[in-house]
Amino acid sequence: MRGEAADGRARGRGRPAETGLSGAIITLAEAILQFGRGKRNGRVVFTNGCFDLLHPGHVRTLEEARGLGDALIVGINSDASVARLKGPGRPLIPERERAEILAAMECVDAVVIFEEDTPQRVIAGLLPDVLVKGGDWAADEIVGRAEVEAAGGRVERVAVYEGYSTTDILKKAAASGERKPSGKS
Repeated sequence: MRGEAADGRARGRGRPAETGLSGAIITLAEAILQFGRGKRNGRVVFTNGCFDLLHPGHVRTLEEARGLGDALIVGINSDASVARLKGPGRPLIPERERAEILAAMECVDAVVIFEEDTPQRVIAGLLPDVLVKGGDWAADEIVGRAEVEAAGGRVERVAVYEGYSTTDILKKAAASGERKPSGKS
């Protein structure tokens, strides 16, 4: 099995090795049991997003977030939440598939899907040591900041990688579909 240590645990991840891509997709209750304040063997980092079309900006942000601790938990918006936040036609990729893609990344230890428009409930339940958001978020707008800091944790704002956004990818795709074919298929 990919990444499995001799003791049957996922190498470097501190969780039982699972079969299949979805082994690290867990509920909030499971996340609290595995990574909650009383269960930690190091610093737990949390970040979140829609992750509708995974691109290099996402990958770099997730790797940077993982570098701030010993375990990275990623919260992703459910399909209904993405549709409310991003509008009709979104998400392009269903929540379970988005979660599988993220769970398969070496830097991600677990993925939690949440139904609300913000990860407030997940953050308040998990109380990570480090909460990570992109630098495009104003410090006073970061959901969960108060809870994390009150519990002794910290908030880190990481670089936003210019030129990478799902919205820009979708605009490029739409524009390329509007061009007339060159005559050959």
